[in-house]
Amino acid sequence: MDSTEAELESFRQKWREEVSARAKGKQPAAVAPAKTTQAPSSRAHAPKSNAPEVSSHARHHSVEELDEVEPHRYRDLGERQHGRRLDETGPPPASSSREPRSALEHYERAVEKETQGSLGDSLRLYRKAFKLDSTVHETYKAKHFPPSSFKPPAPLPKPTDPNPSNAAVTVPNPAHHSLHGLPPSLQSMLDDFSSLSIEGLPPPTELSPAPPCPISTIPEELLAEILIHLAIKDLASFVRLAQVCKRLAYLVATEERVWKRIALGSEYGFAAMHYTWACQIDGKPLGDDGQGGYLLGSDDPDLDDPIDEHEIPLPSPAALTPLLVPAVYPTYRTLFQRRPRIRFNGCYISTVNYTRPGASSPTSVTWNSPIHIVTYYRYLRFLRPGTCISLLTTVEPADVVPYLHPEHVHKNHGALPSAPMKDALLGRWRLTGPEIPGLPPGLQREDGAEKEGALVVETAGVTPKYMYKMVLGLGSAGRGGRNNKLVWKGYWSYNRLTDDWAEFGLKNDRPFYWSRVKSYGMGLEGS
Repeated sequence: MDSTEAELESFRQKWREEVSARAKGKQPAAVAPAKTTQAPSSRAHAPKSNAPEVSSHARHHSVEELDEVEPHRYRDLGERQHGRRLDETGPPPASSSREPRSALEHYERAVEKETQGSLGDSLRLYRKAFKLDSTVHETYKAKHFPPSSFKPPAPLPKPTDPNPSNAAVTVPNPAHHSLHGLPPSLQSMLDDFSSLSIEGLPPPTELSPAPPCPISTIPEELLAEILIHLAIKDLASFVRLAQVCKRLAYLVATEERVWKRIALGSEYGFAAMHYTWACQIDGKPLGDDGQGGYLLGSDDPDLDDPIDEHEIPLPSPAALTPLLVPAVYPTYRTLFQRRPRIRFNGCYISTVNYTRPGASSPTSVTWNSPIHIVTYYRYLRFLRPGTCISLLTTVEPADVVPYLHPEHVHKNHGALPSAPMKDALLGRWRLTGPEIPGLPPGLQREDGAEKEGALVVETAGVTPKYMYKMVLGLGSAGRGGRNNKLVWKGYWSYNRLTDDWAEFGLKNDRPFYWSRVKSYGMGLEGS
């Protein structure tokens, strides 16, 4: 310990002399070896030491002068930052001071320079390394980052009981969710989303608290009720909710309580569909003229006949719809998306374009006859009471769609903007079906001629003695569209006086495509 203290004291003395010399602008004096240094005579009674003592005044003076001296710049500190320790016995390794020779050594030295901030030296070494070997980065990766050093994270074990009986209210209940009817890839993705929760926004900065997210703490039972109210108010907004986060995407796709309410409700679902005539062509109630059509389960169109007491009561279409799940459709979501239905928050438009040859003028000197391009439009808007509006005109949709309302179906328009509606015809509509498997024989349709998937429309003719009948097939157009297309199946004219039918040709007619009209809302104004 005495020799170690002596060496330390000698080092301190050399350092003080060097600092003093730099402060005075002089070179440090040669220092004798530590073994020949003698202590002052005035301190002879002190314990024996090989290092001289420096007064406190001299130390204070040297420290004050040190503040005015330009700091010493240490170069290549990154390579020598550890230095030597007192417990080291051997010389320091000289590998860092050795000039790199191979491409890998140049690359390693360039990485070191880059971590130290010497970008110029690093760039020079990188260039030289790639000149020697163009694949040196792969060699460096294999040496310092071998694949064996990276272990994939262990998969999280799936709970054996995802919904235990003693679970909290906030734990999602998968009993109300269904992945049936989805593609396998989508099922796999949604299955991964099932264990996630709603996450709030991240904090704006590292030291800021995260913004509050109250919806993430709501139990799933209450969250399902919120989603039901949103879907009833605006179905498009409910579907777009899947873009918010993965948990909401899972709920939008699999929450059967919401889809059941949509499918069985009267806002968008099948409770608003009519499978029998609900009114006459002019919108009056059935039974006034005995031409109310037929009822589901009965062949007799006369509504005034007494009802047999032993006849099986006929269920409404709303009561028959739940029987389709899961017999025909696996879930209520697929029932709502795939089963034919019409929409009330827009109108169906058919644009017809065709060419026909024109007659040449007798005074014309040209050899060719002119060609005419004919364009006209057919409009259909369906109303909830079972009535509809049909219009054939050459006026474009921008000038017609705002006036497709029952109050504009009359002849006295004059020069008003609603003048194209003078040719509009009022009518009624119904869907064919429904086909319910497993019903008792008394509740089945006896004719068996109609199958679900067609739309029957009857409208008034251009004169009172005529009536028009259209049969359209419901289909889908576009990648994500459902029930947004009507395809022609037949178009007839009925003469009330002669009691005969005449069929119209459909050579130039085109399908109807549904277009949403925001001003119509839910279509309740026609109720």
